[in-house]
Amino acid sequence: MEYDTADLCDQYADKISIVAPGTMKDFGGKTKFSGVIETVECFEDNSFVRKALEEKGNDKVLVIDGGGSMRCALLGDMLAELAVKNKWRGIVVNGCIRDSHTIGKMLVGVKALAVNPLKSIKKEVGRRNVVVEFHDTRFIPGHWLYADADGIITSPDRLK
Repeated sequence: MEYDTADLCDQYADKISIVAPGTMKDFGGKTKFSGVIETVECFEDNSFVRKALEEKGNDKVLVIDGGGSMRCALLGDMLAELAVKNKWRGIVVNGCIRDSHTIGKMLVGVKALAVNPLKSIKKEVGRRNVVVEFHDTRFIPGHWLYADADGIITSPDRLK
């Protein structure tokens, strides 16, 4: 599906529930991606991120609320490879990633705040498929997410 988030905002203003400004940087090999939202809420522990990405993505988008922590990465090249293998369309990280050069060559969309070479802890702490909120934006599991260079929008319905 071809789209631009700006055009979707114009055409579907009544269906778009959230508009997130383009404050996140693109790190994946795809800068435009869309799909049904699944979420992980975690803080400096990517155990639940791994569990999610090990499952079939079925063209979904994983939104990770890492609390905006800049102290470690919640996604690296190995987890991004899982995302590609399991057909996830994209990953949005409210936090950091690592292995950015390698991830930039993969056919998956990745948006994050920044990079940090330090890996996260693994204590199995987190929650899956709960509503998460960051940057004044609510990400609701089951809603649709559309991302490109201009930002991220969500809608309860599939657009187009």
